[in-house]
Amino acid sequence: MSNVVTASAYLTLHYRLASMDGVNIVSTFEGNPATLMLGQGQLAPNLEALLIGLPEGTHKVFELAPGEGFGPRNPDLVQAVSRATLDENSDPDNEYKIGDLVDFAAPKGGRFAGVLRELREDVAIFDFNHPLAGQPVKFEVNLISVL
Repeated sequence: MSNVVTASAYLTLHYRLASMDGVNIVSTFEGNPATLMLGQGQLAPNLEALLIGLPEGTHKVFELAPGEGFGPRNPDLVQAVSRATLDENSDPDNEYKIGDLVDFAAPKGGRFAGVLRELREDVAIFDFNHPLAGQPVKFEVNLISVL
């Protein structure tokens, strides 16, 4: 009997997230497989949920509708950040470009990242949505081992 994925399983797997036209967003198929423990936030919860119950050795491609993989886009997550706050929480010598993913220190000690959408003299507009929020994606998995 091969093992099946449970909510707290430890997995070795290859996985690939790609746009619907097949462009890889992230893929381990070209290199070493990933090892991860479910429930630790290493994969988006919606992606983890797809793996539950799959037997070891499964190779499968899921096609996820917009918002299914990483949730819908939330317009409230597009926010203005003052230049002072930006300089305080990141490298002040940084030359930012539109489209850059900028990493911030969060108030409670975590980190979060936003994509720079607009840069003005006193304020920067960031989109803190996951870059894949609201996008349809292909999620391919090859479960090598399940513990």
